Parts: sequence; C-alpha cells; structure tokens
Amino acid sequence: MELRHLSQNFAVSAIGYGAMGLSEFYGETDNNNALKLLDNLLNTGVKFIDTANFYGRGHNERLIGHFLGRLDQATRDEFKIATKCGIDRDPNEAYARRINNAPNYITQCCHESLQRLGIEKIDLFYLHRVDKDASIEESMDCLSRLVKEGKIGHVGLCEVSASTLRKAHAVFPVTALQTEYSLWTRDIEDEILPVVKELDIGLVPYSPLGRGFLTGRYLKNSDFQEGDFRKNNARFLQKNMDHNRQLINAIHPLAEKYNCTTGQIALAWLLAQYERTVPIPGTKKMSYLVENAGAAAIELDRTDLETLNNTRNTFTVKGNRYSEDGMKGINA
Repeated sequence: MELRHLSQNFAVSAIGYGAMGLSEFYGETDNNNALKLLDNLLNTGVKFIDTANFYGRGHNERLIGHFLGRLDQATRDEFKIATKCGIDRDPNEAYARRINNAPNYITQCCHESLQRLGIEKIDLFYLHRVDKDASIEESMDCLSRLVKEGKIGHVGLCEVSASTLRKAHAVFPVTALQTEYSLWTRDIEDEILPVVKELDIGLVPYSPLGRGFLTGRYLKNSDFQEGDFRKNNARFLQKNMDHNRQLINAIHPLAEKYNCTTGQIALAWLLAQYERTVPIPGTKKMSYLVENAGAAAIELDRTDLETLNNTRNTFTVKGNRYSEDGMKGINA
C-alpha cells in the first residue's frame, strides 16, 4: 500500500485502522479475535493504528500494546501509533465524561498511554476534544513540550473549528486533524477543510464508512445488538435508515462499474478529496479489513468524483451523528 504524508515529515499507510470497536461501543468484544485481526494488519499493508485512552478506559491501548509487544523491533517500527487524551471519563458510570484540557492532565495521560502501549514515543498524540472555556494556546504549549521531551512525535486535534485550528497551529504545528468525514457527514467542507488545506495539515477521517452504513450491510435497526452505539443513534432509527438508503442507491452503480463494494467507493472518494487524507475505518472482521485496505488501489475518474460530490446537493441525510450532549464537543 502506498504511503501518504500527513505532514512533510510524517508518512503513514494510505488507509489506517480505527481500533475503538475492539473495546466497546459496537457490540460484543473478544480479545483473542481482536489480536488475530491485529496480527493480519501487516498482510494488508495497513500500518497506522488509531486508539485512545478513552476507549474501554485504557483497554484499547493495552490491547494494542499487547499486540506490539509480540512483534520483533523491525516489524514494530513499521507501525505508526496514534492515541488521544482530553476526555476525563467517570470510572463508575458507563458514559459519564467531561472534557479536560488542563496541561497537567494532558501530561498525565501521555505518560499513562506510553505505559499501556509499551512504547517509548507516541507517533501522533491528539487532543480528543477541546474545551471551549479552556485556552487552546496552553494546551498546545503543553503538547509542544511533550514533543521536545521526546514523548510524542506529532500533535493532532480532533473535531475542532476552523478558528481553533488556526489558533492552535500558530502556537505549534498541528500535524493532523481527526474529524468525522464521509459521504454522509460532509459539514467540514464549508469552513474546516479549506483551512486544513491552506495550512497543509493532514486529515484523518474517522467513521469514513458512516459507521458501516455506507457498506450497505445495515438496512435495519434490528441488525444492531444491544450495547451497540448505533442502536439508539438518530441516524440509525428505522425511519431515517429507510430515507438514508438513497445515498447507498447512488453509490451502487459506481461499485458495479469498478467491480468493488460500496464501502470501497466511499473510501476511494475520501482519498481523492485531498492528498493528505488518511481514513481510519474500523472493523472486527478479517474480510472487511482486507476489503477496506483494497480501497487504496481504486482510482475514481473525474466524472464519477463529481457525481459523488454532487450527492450533497441532491440528498440530505436525516439524523444527527451524536446525541445532543455529544454534539456539544464538536467544532469547538
């Protein structure tokens, strides 16, 4: 698989892997199956793993650390690891949390993540969410110190506004912005994406397959287990799924033309939007891991890209991507 540069001096595989679902939010999890899947990443060419201290309250980082610890040093060095801090999660309640951007908390999280991952340096360290009442300048100063100390290689931000991105980048170079972006979540195109391109910052879209919807495999709300985030998410209410299927119908002809899946078309479209884009689809199934990696080899022609670009003008997705409380941390 080709490499892409999130910044001039930081290259990763063109398709990454979002590991969150191995720990929670998407139904049942199994450590043994998760490790088997991670063992096959190299065979697909996917060498960029995205995790966070938030996922499973450290479980996801420990799982990745277990995987990395079984590799020889040369193989380990082929992987680039991204993790995150900035959300303080209640240890006793399932979803209770608060945004915490205090410098001492960022530093504490960095040291804890290093320990759980079993590594000496985090390749890319994100501020997971930004506190609107905190100073982004102070947070960036702290992150820059961690770079100078050799604890992290590069700094990233998640789900920030264009103005916050500018402020942060003026203090210390932001290597990558991670945000939700896909054929059914395109709000960054108005203000945020132009600034990302202007500042030459990498773009890491999470949920690039619309939490699986763009694969066309989920047509009924009953497809989701209890405990799956999507079960009670507004976009996956049955009436909204029925409406949103129009987007899948628009992608199908291109999947047939390129002899691939609708999910691969969705990923290929993302890769064509900006040369520093690296989507991080997640999955718990080996076949889907291989399928997602294969999207890197698909090159859509200009007419087909325009067709997909225009779906935003012809179709409106129904349902917010998060609950009202969850949306409060978006574009801060």
